[in-house]
Order: sequence, then C-alpha cells, then structure tokens
Amino acid sequence: MTDTIPRTTNLGHGTPAVCRLGLASRGNTHLSAADVRLAIDKGVNYLNWCKHRDGMSQAVSELTSEQRERVVVAFQLYARTAHDGEKELSNVLSMLRTDYVDIVTFYYVESPSEWNEITGPGGTMEYLQEAKREGKIRLVGLTTHQRALGVEWMKTGLLDLLMIRFNAAHTGAETDVFPISRELGIPVIVFTCMRWGAVLEPTPEDPADFEPPKAPEWYRFALCNPEVSLVLMAPNDRRELVENLSIIERWEPLDPESVRLLREHGQRVKKYVGSFP
Repeated sequence: MTDTIPRTTNLGHGTPAVCRLGLASRGNTHLSAADVRLAIDKGVNYLNWCKHRDGMSQAVSELTSEQRERVVVAFQLYARTAHDGEKELSNVLSMLRTDYVDIVTFYYVESPSEWNEITGPGGTMEYLQEAKREGKIRLVGLTTHQRALGVEWMKTGLLDLLMIRFNAAHTGAETDVFPISRELGIPVIVFTCMRWGAVLEPTPEDPADFEPPKAPEWYRFALCNPEVSLVLMAPNDRRELVENLSIIERWEPLDPESVRLLREHGQRVKKYVGSFP
C-alpha cells in the first residue's frame, strides 16, 4: 500500500490524460446534461456512453471544440461486421455532433465465435482499423466477462485496451488479467465495482459491529490497484454522482485495514448473493 494513488492515466494514441475515475451511462440512469457537466467540471474527463440518447450524449454534443479536446469519449459497439460497424459509427458521430470518438469498445464479446466474426474477413475490426487511419477513432477496445478469453485476445495485438469487471467480490482479474496486461502494456478499464450494489448490503455473516461502506469506498478499492488504469462509475442520479465525486475531493488510498475489511465483505457477498468466478 502506498501513501498516494495516481489521479490520472494516459491511454495513449493521442488522447489527453484522463482522471482514473470515469463516468458511464447505462441507459436506465437519470443523469442530466447538467449532471455530466458537473462531473467534467470536477475533473472527470472519461465518458463511457451506452448509445442511448441521454444526458451524456447531450452534454458531449454541446461541448465546444476546446472542451472536446480535453474529454475522452468512448462508446460500446454492437456491430460484428464491417458494414454494420461503419453504419453504427456514422450514427454515433451524428448523434454526438463530433468528428471523432476517442475509443470504440466491442460490447460484451463472450465467445471465440464472436471474436472470429469480428476479426475475420468482412468483420468489424477491418473497418475500425480503417476508421483509425481516417482519424474517426483513436483506440479499439473490448468488453468481456471472460477473463481467459480477454487475455487471449489482448495477446493478438488487435486491441488497445480491455474492459473487465472487477470488485471486492470478484477479484479474479488480479491473478488472471492484470499480470498479462502489465506485461503487454495494455490499459485495463474496470466496471461493476459495486457488484450491482450488492456490496452495499449486509450479509448474514457480517460481524456484529460491521456496516457496509458506501459507494466511494468500493470505487477506491479498485483505484488502489496499480494495474487498474481507469475505474468506471455509473451513478443513477445526481445524488449518487455527488457522493461519488467526493473521491476526487479526497483523492487518497485506503489504509490496509480498510482494504482487508472490504475484501472480507466482498467474499461474504460472493457467498450469499451468487456464485461466480
């Protein structure tokens, strides 16, 4: 455990340095454009958009050219073929009123057959490489729950980053992913840091005096891991957003005892909420 944790990270490929706490929309959240601007004003400059018309898309479309250069915009791509990828990216650029997006991540690739379709002749990867050359995108990433497959795909050299779930109840990436991503120099962005809110709830085996920590501490848990390039938060509304933004105002690591307590509660949550690798 160190006395400090990095506040920013550089994803490369011409993108500006970004705060390691990023903001994501999920399609069922209630953040307004004003809420997203509040996050940007506080220093959050990585925006992961879910492709629904929402406060995030409105906020991005209203950025000035100067503001746009300081913000990294990512979106989740559903297309698996070059034709569909070109159409989808064109629609995104139009919706966001921008000439480029910084990062495109394939949305939940969970099987070898999907990867083969994406990377084979006529697959989406073919078009995205062209889009990179044309300056329409800067980085290509992938989102998956399959750690072993994610590692295999990172090794192909076709991906600039990986998105994977990671939280105190789901720590497999510490052994399965992070050593490889460090070796390859590929940034890892993590999501589901609260295990869909389960870590905020008590379990039958909690110590008598234990109270589950609030959301910011679970995000800090991920931020304290040096192998995590960026942590995505996805608050439902302004109240949750403001609570999470307190991390930026008090940017500091957890002490070893706090880390231990979070890990122990995470394992209790894993036991009672559901079994997963």
